[in-house]
Amino acid sequence: MRDENKAARRDRIEVAALELLAQKGYLATSMLSVAKRARASNETLYNWYGNKQGLFRSLVEANAGEVKALLEDDLAQERPPEATLKALGPLLLGLLISDKAITLNRAAAADPSGELARELTQAGRDTVAPLIADVFVKAREAGILTFDDAAGAVGLYLDLLVGDLQIRRVLGAIPAMKQSEIDRRAAGALDNLRILLNAGQGASS
Repeated sequence: MRDENKAARRDRIEVAALELLAQKGYLATSMLSVAKRARASNETLYNWYGNKQGLFRSLVEANAGEVKALLEDDLAQERPPEATLKALGPLLLGLLISDKAITLNRAAAADPSGELARELTQAGRDTVAPLIADVFVKAREAGILTFDDAAGAVGLYLDLLVGDLQIRRVLGAIPAMKQSEIDRRAAGALDNLRILLNAGQGASS
């Protein structure tokens, strides 16, 4: 199968999986129902993803993939950490409040097995947060950020960047944000992070 044809079939399968997830929830979405909606064979789905958990893990990993790639590439190329942080904020916030992320999180909240929530955590925050911490350490070495605990600094940053926006979107309390709003929020989060970290260091010294 040519690569472009395989990519197109994967796109159809993943779109179908998200549609069924939104309509039926995680437990009621089967590999067979996804295959039928995507006009693919059930055998293809099992060959490509292994099982339903593998299929949805692939969706979560794809959703976090752009952020992960940015961080890994910038760390490997030793890009100035300030440039990485400025690029990271809008990309990460846009990912976390995207329609795809909201569909996955709504389904995870309604899934009594906890399986989808575990996939979201493992392929999302547990994968990305350590990479952000590595960038923060480089930012500290460059004199951009001041902190003792990298994990704590990352947690503070995510609180400033995302806050309750994702859960409010999951609940349908707010609409999708415009790119200009995302950019403004991301810039403010980074500015406030610097202020709070520097204030914390001043208080402890």
